[in-house]
Amino acid sequence: MTLVSHSLDVIQRLQSSTGAYPASPTFSAYRGYSWLRDGSFIAEGVSRHGDVAGADAFHAWSARVVGDRAGQVDALVARAARGEPVAQAEMLPTRFTLDGVDGTDEWWDFQLDGYGTWLWALREHTARHGRAVPGVEKGVRATARYLSAFWDRPCYDWWEEHVEQRHVATLGAVHAGLRAALELDVLSAAEAEAASAAVAGVAALVAAEGVAPGGHLRKWLGSDAVDGSLLACVEPFGLYAAGHPVGAATVAEVERQLARDGGVYRYLEDTFYGGGRWVLLAGFLGWNHARAGRSGEARRYLDWMAAQATPAGDLPEQVPGLLLWPERRQEWLDRWGPVATPLLWSHGMYLILADELGVRA
Repeated sequence: MTLVSHSLDVIQRLQSSTGAYPASPTFSAYRGYSWLRDGSFIAEGVSRHGDVAGADAFHAWSARVVGDRAGQVDALVARAARGEPVAQAEMLPTRFTLDGVDGTDEWWDFQLDGYGTWLWALREHTARHGRAVPGVEKGVRATARYLSAFWDRPCYDWWEEHVEQRHVATLGAVHAGLRAALELDVLSAAEAEAASAAVAGVAALVAAEGVAPGGHLRKWLGSDAVDGSLLACVEPFGLYAAGHPVGAATVAEVERQLARDGGVYRYLEDTFYGGGRWVLLAGFLGWNHARAGRSGEARRYLDWMAAQATPAGDLPEQVPGLLLWPERRQEWLDRWGPVATPLLWSHGMYLILADELGVRA
C-alpha cells in the first residue's frame, strides 16, 4: 500500500503542466520526452486509483499532439492511397517533448503501437468514469485515420527495434485501439468503415501468419520467438482472450521462456543493459494471471515488482541481477548512464496490477 501511494505521488509530481508524463525525469536518453505508449499505461494506472484529473490531462495532451498533426496524417494517407511511396521518416513520431512538439534528438521513431494504446486507454478511462474527456475528438479521428491506413506497414516494435518487421504486439495494440475508437463513437461513417476494415485485417493477418506451430503468438511475422510485449495481446488488448487456446498458449510460453524468479525478460536475445528483467513486464504477466483467476500467481509478480524499488520507493526500468548477456551491460552504462529510475511506466504498471488485486492506497 505504501508503494501504491508513492507511485501515485511520483507520477502526479512529475506530470508536466501540459499533461504529458515524462518517461523518466533524469535518464539521459528519455529526459524531456513523453511516449504515447508509456503515458497511456501510466494514465491507466492513475485512473484506476482515482486521479481522474491527471489522466484527463494526459489524454487531452495526447489528443492535442495528434490533432495538431491531422493535416500531416491526411497528406500521408492521401499519398499512400495514390500509391505514392511514404518514407518512414515522414511518419508521426513515437515520442514528443513535454510541450508536444517533435524532438530534435534522433530516435527510432516510426512506431504504431503507442497510437493504438492511447485510443485503448482513452476508452478505458472514459468508460470507467462515465464521462468524456473534452476536446479529444479531432485527435481520436486523426489517430484512427492514421492507423487504418498504415496498420500493415513494418515499423519499430515496443523496444524501438527491428523496423523491417511486422510485430504482433504492435498489431495487437492497433487492433485494440481501432476497436476503442469505434466504441468512442466520434468517427465519421467513412472513418468507421476504414477502422472496421483494419480491425478485420489485423485479426485475419495474425490468425494466418502470427501464430507459431506451438500455438502461441509470434514476436514478429515469420519468427517463432516470443516477446514479453505479447502478453498485452491477451490482457489488456484482447486480440485473443485468456481462455482462447492462442491466448493461453501465449501467456504460458512467455512465462516459460522469459519469466525468472518473479521478473520477466523482454526477449532472449535482448542485450540492452545486459538483458535484465523488466519491472513493467512483471506487471503485464501478473495482470494476465489476475484476469485469468490466478490471483496467487499475480500476487507473486506484484511482490517481486515492489521488491525492486529503491530505498526511496522508486521503481527502475530493469534490474541488473540474472542478466541474459552480462558482458553487454557496461557498454550501455558508458553510453547512457545508470538504468532509468524512476521509470514512470513501471510505477503505472504497479498501480494497474495493484488495482487488479484490490491493493489500494
